[in-house]
Amino acid sequence: MATVAAGTFTVVTSEMLPVGLLTPVRGSLDVSEGTAGLTLTVTGLVAALSAPLVTAAVGRIDRRTVLCGLLVLLTAANVLAAWSPDFAVMTAARVLVGVGLGGVWSLAGGLAVRLVPAGSVGPATSLIFSGVAVASVVGVPSGAYLGELAGWRTAFLAVGVLALLVAAAMAVLLPPLPAEPVALGGVLRLWGNARVATGLAVVFLLVTGHFAAFTYVRPILEDVSGVGASLIGALLLAYGIAGIAGTFAAGARAGRSLRGTVLAIGATLAASLLLVPLLGLSVAGAAVLLVVWGLAYGGVSVSTQTWLGLAAPRAREGATSLFVAVFNGAIALGAFAGGRLVDGFGTRSVLWLGGALALAALAATLLGRVPPAAAGAA
Repeated sequence: MATVAAGTFTVVTSEMLPVGLLTPVRGSLDVSEGTAGLTLTVTGLVAALSAPLVTAAVGRIDRRTVLCGLLVLLTAANVLAAWSPDFAVMTAARVLVGVGLGGVWSLAGGLAVRLVPAGSVGPATSLIFSGVAVASVVGVPSGAYLGELAGWRTAFLAVGVLALLVAAAMAVLLPPLPAEPVALGGVLRLWGNARVATGLAVVFLLVTGHFAAFTYVRPILEDVSGVGASLIGALLLAYGIAGIAGTFAAGARAGRSLRGTVLAIGATLAASLLLVPLLGLSVAGAAVLLVVWGLAYGGVSVSTQTWLGLAAPRAREGATSLFVAVFNGAIALGAFAGGRLVDGFGTRSVLWLGGALALAALAATLLGRVPPAAAGAA
């Protein structure tokens, strides 16, 4: 299970890597901050499209073989990004990252039931998705630190090497995983489940709002809070540590009080974003709000994945592929919308957008359908 978690960690780290490196990438490739943010948009959009398609297309191929192949593809993508002489080549590399991301994340979610005894499926699934959560909050500061020490190209190359090592570990440690075909039509029919649809709407709003702002967190810290380049890595590390704490806190509460947990996440995320232009005008103020932001966002993936699992207990792999598609589509849209706002109205504008979407997620959680197992906690 740890090997599969390492796989999800690697693919999501690859996706998030440009966030902490946005300023040097922009300068090296001679593009605007908004254009550089498209490195997130392209990857998220391709991952959103590839998640359900890969799940259906590889239905007759051993899952271990597919996972190893996708990690090798991810290695090539990151090496290409490290070499990229211009933004066009970087974009091509990020397309390949999107294919690997969508495939690995959607397939990994359904493996716990095949790798551990029935009584351990829940904890094993949490372990697999801890790779996603930890990557979301640790990958960015790690990339920023490495980029500061050795350059942004070295950071991409390092993640490529990590992907190759994880592929080798999967080939050696995972057992054969014969095909369990999933029909694309069955996946798409899950949209008709009101509880699934509500959960996906909440995912979409929270993640779009977060990434509209977080994609540009480095320019925000530099322009709004006056943070120097030497402190960016430390602040993002604090964000990451807070995010891990938020992941485990939300995971402990989501099964008992799903609606309450998601409401707390949405309210905290909205407050942390909307207060940055007011209270985050110094390094200290920015640090406090960034930690609160990390606490809130750290709980998003585990709580919303719990929501989808409860909403479709007999179609977990299909629900996971939709979750991955919506999650990454939201990343793409958030990064794109944030880029247009940053280029047109400045860095503060993305904080207002992110806060507004987090408030919209609150409304959707209050008014929407919650899975029966958690309805009593509403």
